[in-house]
Amino acid sequence: MDSLHKTFKKVSESQVAITELMLPSHSNFSGKIHGGHILNLMDQIAFACASKHSGHYCVTASVNKVDFLNPIEVGDLVNLKASINYTGSTSMVVGLRVESEKIRTGEIKHCNSSYFTMVAIGDDGKSTAVPGLILTSKKEIRRFARSIVRQKDGEKRTSRFNSKDFKIDDYIHLFKNSNSQIELQ
Repeated sequence: MDSLHKTFKKVSESQVAITELMLPSHSNFSGKIHGGHILNLMDQIAFACASKHSGHYCVTASVNKVDFLNPIEVGDLVNLKASINYTGSTSMVVGLRVESEKIRTGEIKHCNSSYFTMVAIGDDGKSTAVPGLILTSKKEIRRFARSIVRQKDGEKRTSRFNSKDFKIDDYIHLFKNSNSQIELQ
């Protein structure tokens, strides 16, 4: 697809939101919802958002850091929101926000946010081009820029800890007060 004929879509065209009631079958022994169940829901909404934007089925390429900030309990409503934050040539970064809501009080708690990198898959089973993103607000521009910076930081992290280039002496000081013991053989 050349740049003269490339398509672009607004962020709002592919935003997705779902709400699901948390049932006892989703919980652990203490009545809190399993993190794995929430991750499954997050993957589903990231897929829906990315597929809606790209017009293709998508696969999850990576998930950037999921910190569970507040527990979710049986009987809570879980609200998940997804938005395309960034588009590459065949990939998209989907920003996700998860909130719990108490039915009786209406209290809303932010449970986690994360970024899923999704890749569009064509009929041939290979990655395929995705529409670009039309950025219409400062928030959308900030999210796109943040994705570019996060991508560059990830490349630095990967190369810094490459097994061929890793030098123990450069990092041995980190182990001084750690809960570890080194016994090299």
